[in-house]
Amino acid sequence: MKWKHGFVWMFLLLSSVSVWAQPKNTSHASQVWLAYFNQTRLSNKWGLWGDFQIRTREDLVSDFSTGIARVGLTYLVDDNVRLTLGYGFINNFPANDNITVSQPEHRPWQQVQWFTRNKRTRLMQYIRLEERYRKRYLSNTELADSYSFNFRMRYNIFYQVPLHPEGIVPGKLSAIINDELHINFGKQIVNNYFDQNRLFLGLNYAFDASNNLQFGYLNTFIQTAAGNQYRNINALRVAYLQNLDLRKGR
Repeated sequence: MKWKHGFVWMFLLLSSVSVWAQPKNTSHASQVWLAYFNQTRLSNKWGLWGDFQIRTREDLVSDFSTGIARVGLTYLVDDNVRLTLGYGFINNFPANDNITVSQPEHRPWQQVQWFTRNKRTRLMQYIRLEERYRKRYLSNTELADSYSFNFRMRYNIFYQVPLHPEGIVPGKLSAIINDELHINFGKQIVNNYFDQNRLFLGLNYAFDASNNLQFGYLNTFIQTAAGNQYRNINALRVAYLQNLDLRKGR
């Protein structure tokens, strides 16, 4: 439907405003984000989710900022709608040289994901709810026994178009535009209900029907807990995606 495609482009255009119109009190960083994503179908109704990520801190290759290991159990309503319940462990490496201890985070999550496919384009969306339990700092060298907590809602929209007349097929490149909006809520959120927006522009190379490599430019615009401080990250993102089907006869 043409109106659906128009909505996609309008949403992505509005979401990308933060890339160009940023407050003066914004710090900047250049990073590399590496990721592996896996969705494995075990049966007609059940599947598994896994993703593992590592991100650098500054100047593309200086130290690490974040490590993520996330798993989930997926129920397939049908071929186009999936419900996932999962858990993630996130390690936040020291944000600067004054901090010497990493901050761990436990993150249960729930998600509904749906796909819209036609002969030439692919549209994927999901809404994810996260419960974030982050260890508090006692000092730059010691963690407390308590946790901070908040909810976060994420809306992700992913649009893929072919760059070859044959369409989105193995051995050919396709273009990707992807945006994800993060919203915080909960008693401990005071100044930053808007958490961040991630806009990705890149390419997808399909090795076959199950294995894809994605690479391109990612802009992440973050509002910190202080409310009046922002962070703009320009990153090179490289991700390997596997979609496996273990059903017999497939």
